[in-house]
Amino acid sequence: MMELRRLRILHGLAQHRTVAATAAALHLTGPAVSQHLAALEREAGTPLLEKQGRTLTFTPAGRLLVSHAEVILDDLAAAESALAEVAENGTTGTVRLAAFASASRQLLPRMWSSVSLRLAVQEPETALASLRREEADIAVVHSYSLLPRDLPPRCEDRMLLAEPVLLATSAASAPGTPMRLADFADEPWLVPTADLSCHEMIQRACGAAGFVPKVAAESPDFAVLIALAAAGAGVALVPAMALPAGPLGVSLHRLTEPLTRKVFAVTRWGMARRPDIRAVLDGLERSAAEWTAESEAGS
Repeated sequence: MMELRRLRILHGLAQHRTVAATAAALHLTGPAVSQHLAALEREAGTPLLEKQGRTLTFTPAGRLLVSHAEVILDDLAAAESALAEVAENGTTGTVRLAAFASASRQLLPRMWSSVSLRLAVQEPETALASLRREEADIAVVHSYSLLPRDLPPRCEDRMLLAEPVLLATSAASAPGTPMRLADFADEPWLVPTADLSCHEMIQRACGAAGFVPKVAAESPDFAVLIALAAAGAGVALVPAMALPAGPLGVSLHRLTEPLTRKVFAVTRWGMARRPDIRAVLDGLERSAAEWTAESEAGS
């Protein structure tokens, strides 16, 4: 019979790729990881790993066992969550949350004092990878109406809010007037850097409007783009939640062909039933409702 901890090590190797990284993640030594993997191969009765140069790769049997190990470990986590729900005797520890910057800034201060959290500010792709590696319990991520996002297998999500993507122009423009994106085809554009999904969203939005944006500046920080737009350097598309606080010096416009960004919290299958994780999800939902109400009241 195969031992559960050895399946966990095999699953860890699939996530972390090397024996050294797996050992560090699981707080083991490298030789201990190698010994457990060798024992698991004996228990399985077939080779699970093979060397290719200096790296270990999975055999077909190894890949098959990894897929089963993932299901087994997820089911075990779900069982632990269900037991915690039945016991309902308080939290089971600090909840590890990975969230992108504007969600961290707008949502988390509203709920921080009511839950026990450890936050890592990460872009959605990194946050989802952390979730799958079990380095995070919740990933708060986003997707755009023109740029959907696939969830990893055996994960579930809770919708938090949908926010408009706004066009920021110099303050000389009539504020609040809905704008056609195509009317800004000849303007300089201020865009996020290419490593962010927001960059791809702008490329797709402008492409759908019939033009390729002429980029004047790139920055990973929407506050920089807003400041440049206020100075007349160009125009920018900015999700409402990413707007900096205080006077902006720009005119903000919804689009005649609306763009939206959806924000949602993702957990591994079954984990949302754990009381402490459920409390954080409920807190995120309340914070999102508060922010949405304030945003709509101020628009």
